[in-house]
Amino acid sequence: MPMPTLRSACLAAGAATAVLCASAGLCAAAAAITATGAAAAAVQVEQNLQGLSSWSADFSQTIDDGNGKILRRAAGHLYLLRPGRFRWDYTEPSEQLVLADGKKLWFYDKDLAQANVRDMDATLASTPAVLLSSTAPVASQFDIKALPPADGLEWYQLTPKGTDSDFQAVRIGFSGGELQQMLLADKLNQVTRLTFSKQKRNAKFPPDLFSFKPPPGVDVIGRDPP
Repeated sequence: MPMPTLRSACLAAGAATAVLCASAGLCAAAAAITATGAAAAAVQVEQNLQGLSSWSADFSQTIDDGNGKILRRAAGHLYLLRPGRFRWDYTEPSEQLVLADGKKLWFYDKDLAQANVRDMDATLASTPAVLLSSTAPVASQFDIKALPPADGLEWYQLTPKGTDSDFQAVRIGFSGGELQQMLLADKLNQVTRLTFSKQKRNAKFPPDLFSFKPPPGVDVIGRDPP
């Protein structure tokens, strides 16, 4: 991946929760969180995301096998416009695009000259993309627990409330209220780590940034017939 992993992304607690917690020795502390603590964690996460109408950042991405072995690396730039629009421009190791225009979700691979399109609602429900693209309360989609600070970040663990999610658990790390990292564990216990830098809140974007028209000659999969 780059693109297939975002597709899955675009993590209930169980084996994947153990992977995420055990790597930092956090399982016992996370298990001890009370209902009151969970409510406070939800409030804090909402506060960190409050007022976020648009956002952009560089990102680096690694995918490991759940035991620390890196399987793939990628990097690029993310643009976000709430509600429901985002653009992941992958520049490494190849040029790929994951774009949500508010109605459709596109996956485009330049080297393969292939694009895949699907409805957003079916794709994004109960996935980590909801955290960034939706204006709905995070607690409506995820159970939230606070975790002890690590690596200079405030950490929260989110478990999807729905049973159809491609991911078992998500961890998000903030510094000064700004999102710095996301860790996502899928059903195979592979862990995707996204690290953000050069973040910009509420930036102005060109109107056509969140639209996609397949270039001539590109094979489009999933598009409704004319």
